Amino acid sequence: MSVAWIDLTVENAPVVRDFYASVVGWTPQPVPMGGYDDYSMAKDGEPVAGICHARGPNVGLPPVWLPYFQVASLEESLDAARAGGGQILIEPRECGPGMRYAVVRDPSGAAAALIETTETTTDS
Repeated sequence: MSVAWIDLTVENAPVVRDFYASVVGWTPQPVPMGGYDDYSMAKDGEPVAGICHARGPNVGLPPVWLPYFQVASLEESLDAARAGGGQILIEPRECGPGMRYAVVRDPSGAAAALIETTETTTDS
């Protein structure tokens, strides 16, 4: 298991984007979301985090840094979360080619995302 990504979902993403750009030196890159932009934040040209508006698929997410934990099987991890007293906040959904994620709440109330990536191969 590793932390694959972190996101922060807030009401006023441009203000928070500018805060982190100034404080930690990240460079924002807009991510079109159909009518508005979320932001991929980069350090030395490499994406390291996301700052997102609390709308669209992110409605209802708390304004806290949300880690995305890499898992081998999203379905098995969600079954284990339910069995361990967790709650599924966002059901599995696609988030890019070969990537699916879901958001869970653990028994203490803390939220985390689980992300599964599958390697895609091309015929040579």
